[in-house]
Amino acid sequence: MSVLLALKFLMATVPFAAQGFGMENPDAQPTETCCPIIELRQYTLHPGQRDVLIDLFDREFVESQEALGMKVIGQFRDLDNSNRFVWLRGFLDMPSRAQALKDFYGGPVWKAHREAANATMIDSDNVLLLHPATPTSGFWFGNKERPRAGANEARSELIVATIYYFDAPVDAGFVEFFERTVKPAVIGSGATVLAFLVTEHSENGLRAWPVREGENVFVWFARFNDAAAYERHIAALTQYPRWRGEILKELARRLKREPEILKLSPTTRSLL
Repeated sequence: MSVLLALKFLMATVPFAAQGFGMENPDAQPTETCCPIIELRQYTLHPGQRDVLIDLFDREFVESQEALGMKVIGQFRDLDNSNRFVWLRGFLDMPSRAQALKDFYGGPVWKAHREAANATMIDSDNVLLLHPATPTSGFWFGNKERPRAGANEARSELIVATIYYFDAPVDAGFVEFFERTVKPAVIGSGATVLAFLVTEHSENGLRAWPVREGENVFVWFARFNDAAAYERHIAALTQYPRWRGEILKELARRLKREPEILKLSPTTRSLL
């Protein structure tokens, strides 16, 4: 079963290599993107344990999950909370998610390392279940390769996840507003928008692996070369009259509360 899942996932998420997309024209708009189902996972850890978990995760939990049909999209240190580890995991669909989770957490790799992993954690249930807001708004990696196991090169990039909260499921009107108004403004001020996702409302059905129920969110991810580039981006936005006026007012009107912003530093082996 695990081999079939892995092959099915591979066929669904890397059509570009077979068709030549992303190689002849690297600026081409992707027609398919990684991962129809995505988990945004935020773990609260015991003080001083984050690097312990990251070393274990990057060594043992990347290829072992992907062999079962999952995609480890990114692993991060939260720069605003030294006891928080954030990561993204993707799936082909909800049924294959259920099977892959059962296979991994019932398999030999997790059994061998679960005590060490769990010893670092206070809470691992802060999980948002998401899917791309449009057919082309998911993560796209093209031919990018993950840094090898054992690599220790420092990463300077900053990934910023912005979470918008709503009283009801995100509608097409907000997605259009983001695409036509918010996205051009943040790109114009120096952000590279990587993906934008909304809540997946399918029944989780997995008591052992809970997700946050009753949430209605829109999450967008941006990349910056480093923390200084992000600060320049914020400064540029605050000086943009349309952002200060029309855009922020429209966001305040639509959102149920202030956005949650995660400033994330990729681990050495993070694909994102």
